Amino acid sequence: MTKVFNFSAGPAVLPRAVLEQAREELVDWHGSGMSVMEMSHRGKEFMGIAEQAERDLRALLGIPATYKVLFLQGGASMQFSMVPMNLLRGKASADYINTGEWSKKAIKEAARFGRVNVAASSEASKFTTVPPRGEWRLDPDAAYVHYTPNETIGGVEFPDIPDVGRVALVADMSSTLLSRPIDVSRFGLIYAGAQKNIGPAGLTIVIVREDLVGQALPGTPAMLDYRIHADNDSMYNTPPVYAWYIAGLVFGWLKSIGGLPAIAEINRRKAQKLYDHIDSSSGFYRNPVDRHCRSWMNVPFTLIDPALDDAFLKGAKAAGLLQLKGHRSVGGMRASIYNAMSEEGIDALISYMQEFVREKG
Repeated sequence: MTKVFNFSAGPAVLPRAVLEQAREELVDWHGSGMSVMEMSHRGKEFMGIAEQAERDLRALLGIPATYKVLFLQGGASMQFSMVPMNLLRGKASADYINTGEWSKKAIKEAARFGRVNVAASSEASKFTTVPPRGEWRLDPDAAYVHYTPNETIGGVEFPDIPDVGRVALVADMSSTLLSRPIDVSRFGLIYAGAQKNIGPAGLTIVIVREDLVGQALPGTPAMLDYRIHADNDSMYNTPPVYAWYIAGLVFGWLKSIGGLPAIAEINRRKAQKLYDHIDSSSGFYRNPVDRHCRSWMNVPFTLIDPALDDAFLKGAKAAGLLQLKGHRSVGGMRASIYNAMSEEGIDALISYMQEFVREKG
C-alpha cells in the first residue's frame, strides 16, 4: 500500500493502530461471530462496548459525575439547534461569540429559537484573531454563552477558556476535543462532531451538566431533547454503533500513549514546527492568523503567488501529501494536523515545502 499523509479537515485521519484493530475485529468481534455493525445495540456485547467507551472518555477528560455524556447523531450542526432548544430554559436570549464560519452557522440557527446577542466578533479582521475578552458585551441574564474554541476554516483558536461568570459556557469543540486536557467543570455543555479527533462521521459527543438537562422548549421533538437521550443512555433509538465502537478504540489508544497530557505535547510540537517553517520562509509561505491565537489543529497558509497553488497541490499529491487545499471561502492551503497526524507527516510536509521553494522561489 502506498504510504500517504492525509491532511483532511474532516473526515480526518484516524490512528493506524485503531484502524488495524478494527480490521482484525471487523467480521468477528471477540469471538462473538458478529461484526459490531451487526450487533443489537441493546445486546450485552454492544452494551459492554458502549459502557467501556464512556468510562474511558470520562477518565481521559476527568468528567465530573455531575455531567451526562451523550453519544448522539446529527453532527455538530444538529447541536446548533439542540443547544438553544434545550438551554434557553425560559430566557429570552443567549450570547454568542463570532470567530468564523462555524460560529456564524451556530448564530444563524440559534436565532430561530430566541434572540441572539453577538457579544463579540472578529469579522472585521476577517477572522484572523480572537476578540479580546475585555471587549465582550455579555448579558448577565443570558441563558448561556456560546463560542467555538477552534475554527477549522480560518485556523483561529482561543488560547484559553474564557471566564463568563455564572452564565453557562457552551463550546463547539468538534476540532479540539481530546487534543489536550481541559477543565470540563468550567463548561455547562460541550459538543463535538466525531470526525476530527474522535472517530468517523456519524457520531456526536455531548457533555452536559445535569442541571441543564430538562425544560426543553415546548414542542421540542423527542429526538432533540437531551433529557430523552440522557434517560435512555443514548439509546432512545438505534445509535451509530460502529462510530461509537471506533470512538471507543480511539479513547483506548489515547490512554495507551499517556492520555491527554501526552497528546497535547505532541500536538504543540507538531504545530510549532510547521508554523516556524512558515514564518521562516521569507514570505513565500504566510499564515494570516495572529500568533497568540493560532490553531494547533488547522494550519492555513498561502503562497507568495496564488498562481502557484495548483502546482503546489499537484506536487504535494505526487509526494503522498493529500487534502491540502484550503477551504473555498479563504483559498490557499490548509494542513489539518489532528491527533492522528504523525510528526513524520509534518516533517514530510515541511520537506516538500522546502523543495517547492527551491523549484519555484
